[in-house]
Amino acid sequence: MITTTINDINKLVAKVIASGKGISKDEALSLIQTPDLDALCNAADRITKAFHSNQFDSCSIVNARSGMCGEDCKWCAQTTRHHTGCSTYNILEEDKTLKAAHLNNQTGIRRFSLVTSGRSVSDSDLDKFLRIIRRLKEETDLHLCVSMGLLTESQLKRLKEAGIERYHCNMETSERMWPSLVTTHTQSDKRKTIEAARRQGMEICSGGIIGMGETQEDRIDFAIMLRDMEVDSVPMNILNPIKHTPLENTPLISEEEIIRCAAVWRFILPTQVIRFAGGRGRLSKANMKRLFQGGINGAIMGDMLTTIGNTLQEDFDLIAASGLKIYPITPP
Repeated sequence: MITTTINDINKLVAKVIASGKGISKDEALSLIQTPDLDALCNAADRITKAFHSNQFDSCSIVNARSGMCGEDCKWCAQTTRHHTGCSTYNILEEDKTLKAAHLNNQTGIRRFSLVTSGRSVSDSDLDKFLRIIRRLKEETDLHLCVSMGLLTESQLKRLKEAGIERYHCNMETSERMWPSLVTTHTQSDKRKTIEAARRQGMEICSGGIIGMGETQEDRIDFAIMLRDMEVDSVPMNILNPIKHTPLENTPLISEEEIIRCAAVWRFILPTQVIRFAGGRGRLSKANMKRLFQGGINGAIMGDMLTTIGNTLQEDFDLIAASGLKIYPITPP
């Protein structure tokens, strides 16, 4: 495979900045083999700065419903098919949710998302979540998001009316990889939900997990899929193999692979927020900084559902050390 020289990289940067459009699959496949990792990351950072300046988009999530999921996603601790011992509850107590939201509001995190396990949410449970969402809207300045699976358009309409700005629904991986990881729902199911949320006026957050056995080509195909879907935010999760899931013995990908993937995704997704999410806690601070100066311009901060993230102060310190500034919280 032909690799890309520094001169080639500079030409690609200029083309992306001038057009606002991402590179082709062939260009990405060549780019990801670039021997000079620093040159690749510095180039990705130039693209990030051109479209996002030095602003960093922060968000946090609360596990609003845990476990009890009947789907068969091979990486997940929350399905009943995998006996992982994760905590289970139908709806997190309202006071606990509000407390988490107020803490994030006070510390300056910009977005807050309710995340529920399971294929979908019943109308009766949605009523309870809507009450919480309305309180969040009244009591905080947070930009509100939800991740509630495969909802109907009428349910999405109710969420929008209650104050939800952004719907999260991960496409997870490439089309080629999907059938080997999930059989109980399809990427087409997810697309339908995403399209319905967009029709209701919501922004879309959709990303996935790398390190599940996919190739570099899969990672590139996946990023191109998300670009073609015109999503607004792309969470990048790193597989954290969980005991008693089918992927528990999956070898960890290297930190260099993660850095390369993020940089190339920036060339493919120049205008999107690429948001570092679950699994990043195992990276060194030096490599985290390299990522924040190599394509990543957002993060999910705090605990990551069933795994533990970095502390908020560690994240704030690292973001500042990387020359970035957290987007201020402004009323929606």
